[in-house]
Amino acid sequence: MVGSLEFWSYEFLVLMSGLLPNPELETSMLSISLSTSSLVFRIAYGFGSVVSTRVSNELGAGKAMAAKLAVKVVLVLGLVEGIALGVLLISLRNQWGFVYTNEPQVIQYLSSIMPILAISNFMDAIQGVLSGTARGCGWQKIAAWVNLGAYYLVGLPCAITFTFMLHFGGKGLWMGITCGSCLQSILLLLIAFTTNWEEQAIKAKQRMMYTTSSLPTITTPLLQ
Repeated sequence: MVGSLEFWSYEFLVLMSGLLPNPELETSMLSISLSTSSLVFRIAYGFGSVVSTRVSNELGAGKAMAAKLAVKVVLVLGLVEGIALGVLLISLRNQWGFVYTNEPQVIQYLSSIMPILAISNFMDAIQGVLSGTARGCGWQKIAAWVNLGAYYLVGLPCAITFTFMLHFGGKGLWMGITCGSCLQSILLLLIAFTTNWEEQAIKAKQRMMYTTSSLPTITTPLLQ
């Protein structure tokens, strides 16, 4: 559910791009941008999966500070990845479009979007790690509310404002959804670094004990 809320918000961008004056150009640009964003996000998602597993294991073992350290280390890796890929995207902005199309108009338009896409990827690198932290800590409900507020109360309204009221066109769609991604990262960052990790370790142990105690006990031999 957490990831679905974010994914659906990007699908709304595709629908809105069809309402712009040149829908063929706008949807082409947005499709390539989304494909690029999805490609580079695989790295951040991998970091999120790593930190999710590590944090859940450390909390289950009662090692609160080790869990907090794991979050910090992977977050630094995410920041480095976000900066490195951002620089790469900006450096290749005039060539990247040729991977998808030979249309000069689409390639030129895409090159103007790449700096915004680089910023979006940087924020995705941060939120990818923090979303993994949320999964590892069992904060799925909190993360779902954060995503709902960030993308649907801020991101999409900003995208509509930038695109249709301020007339930024397709750039406005990416600018708006990037605002939502920024808010998501900030909120998850505040939650992660203001939480009581000792308390989280206790809660994790309690969940483990409850799960273990609720398992059925087999007293009769299976092969009897």
